[in-house]
Amino acid sequence: MLTVRVDDLSGPEVSALLTEHLADVRSISPLESVHALDLTRLRHPDVTCWTVWAGSALAGCGALRELTSRHGEIKSMRTAQAFRRRGVGKHMLDHLLATAQQRRYERLSLETGSQPEFEPARRLYTAAGFTECPPFGDYREDPNSIFMTLRLGAE
Repeated sequence: MLTVRVDDLSGPEVSALLTEHLADVRSISPLESVHALDLTRLRHPDVTCWTVWAGSALAGCGALRELTSRHGEIKSMRTAQAFRRRGVGKHMLDHLLATAQQRRYERLSLETGSQPEFEPARRLYTAAGFTECPPFGDYREDPNSIFMTLRLGAE
């Protein structure tokens, strides 16, 4: 059974998972194309972070960044290696979508890598209804990035 809870990112397990996440994306993408947030930036007031737990084991994490009162961005989706292909990412994504709807966002967007290593993430987002879009917020065109969005309501 998976449980999701708001997390202040102070636990060693979460720190280790996010450090692994940053190291992994930096090993795949050029540094200028890495848009993952570090722990300091994830603690910014416009970001809410959640962790997914399987009992006492950290299974994954995800975050929502409020771009405007009507537009949110998914950040730092990561599944722990031991929990891959067990529905953790979908569970976290479903939670983020429900939260975005509760916040009355009209649109939810994300940036992910264009490299083959990011294909599982792109499939997850596409299955949830996300479609490719132009860069949003402060992002710029980048061959190493794919931008996706999902309309949650009429703008």
